[in-house]
Amino acid sequence: MAIPRILIAAPRSGSGKTLVTCSLLELWKRKYSLAAFKCGPDYIDPMFHKEILGIDSRNLDSFLCGEAQIKELFRKHCRGKELAVLEGVMGYYDGLGGTSLEASTYEIAKITDTPVILVVDSQGASRSLLPLIAGFLGYREDSHIAGIIFNRMSPSFYPVMKKLVEEELGIRVYGYLEKLVGELPESRHLGLKMPHEYRTLQETLKELGKRAETTIDTAGLMALAGEWAEKTKKTFFPALKRAGSFKGDLRIGVARDEAFCFLYQDNLEYLEELGATLVYVSPMRDPALPKDLDGLVLYGGYPELHGPALEANESLRKEIKEKLEQGLPCMAECGGFMYLTEAIMDQEGNRWEMVGAISGDSFFTGKLRRFGYAVLDEARIFGEKLRNLPFHEFHYFDSEEPGRDCLARKPLSARTYPCMVSRDNLFAGYPHFHYWSQSGMAEAFMNACGRYHRKKGEAEAR
Repeated sequence: MAIPRILIAAPRSGSGKTLVTCSLLELWKRKYSLAAFKCGPDYIDPMFHKEILGIDSRNLDSFLCGEAQIKELFRKHCRGKELAVLEGVMGYYDGLGGTSLEASTYEIAKITDTPVILVVDSQGASRSLLPLIAGFLGYREDSHIAGIIFNRMSPSFYPVMKKLVEEELGIRVYGYLEKLVGELPESRHLGLKMPHEYRTLQETLKELGKRAETTIDTAGLMALAGEWAEKTKKTFFPALKRAGSFKGDLRIGVARDEAFCFLYQDNLEYLEELGATLVYVSPMRDPALPKDLDGLVLYGGYPELHGPALEANESLRKEIKEKLEQGLPCMAECGGFMYLTEAIMDQEGNRWEMVGAISGDSFFTGKLRRFGYAVLDEARIFGEKLRNLPFHEFHYFDSEEPGRDCLARKPLSARTYPCMVSRDNLFAGYPHFHYWSQSGMAEAFMNACGRYHRKKGEAEAR
């Protein structure tokens, strides 16, 4: 795979890798055709990438997808691009359960054979940063770490630290970012706020790009990316055999607005490859579903922040419930699952009426209820028996009826817990799935949509 590529990682979360990534994307988009990627299951960082580039940023998650699928996704989305920029997740070596290298940024660097720039937060430290960097370089012989960028570094002190690191550790320092004053990404109970919530985001991003142009050796980074690509141009990225498309025009409704924005673009494209025509609906604004749907998908987001608008759209809520009762196939994840319950109790204790297709209310627990990866060893989805479905959860909400039709197993432990509501035409719960896991989940959904489509046609013929 000869495309120049580079991965921005860090020793831990909060070190500034998103700022450095966004700075470089903002700067490089003026000169190159870019592909952007995020390691792991994160939904929000790719939104910031998209805000900068105007194109979708893709997730590379080795637990959800596996090595072969990661290579295929990387090959697919790098096609026709001049440079690929990958952003890591958590600390560089942080993987499954916090104890394994599996699903870590390091593993993605190995799978894609990409050079890594380690972003080191320098606030409150100076020479002590050297043993930190040395530890990351020496922890694995094939660390892939090829350079350093300092974040929150004093311009006057940077030449001193650059000289120390390069002379004592033998690794190149490619620049620094000062502490940025302005509107920066903030946290809420479910990760970062989203791009549209920042009034001055575009101005901040432009300022980031301007600073990167003067304080980061972007020419050196491009040379590194190109040299690495040339060195590894024989790396094998095979094209996988894809499932055959379904015959006929299956119209799948997809909820998409501020309340439902956590989705993988690769999932949508997977459905399209299987023969779906996707039509979008806003549960906050659209009074009715699109006509002639054969299926409905409700992904995650922040429905609890938009309770008044979702409750006020009574006509759509009633129609969705009626359609589900009539057999319309539906998949719902996390926020989408919460939308299907009777009501959502938000953080302030307000109760907002929802669809009511699933009994019980959803409510804020005040703490991280579930977090991390797990697997459904076995599940019946739309009547089909499937095995080994990997998923990810991250939510502070719970529900009175979170589902008990499947058993989730935490990897690297014996812990299990019930989850999912699984009916003939509904598969819903808090877990997030990636269709490239090759579990057959999307195919089972499309099979159900096909049966529903044929049933509608037979009814109309009569």
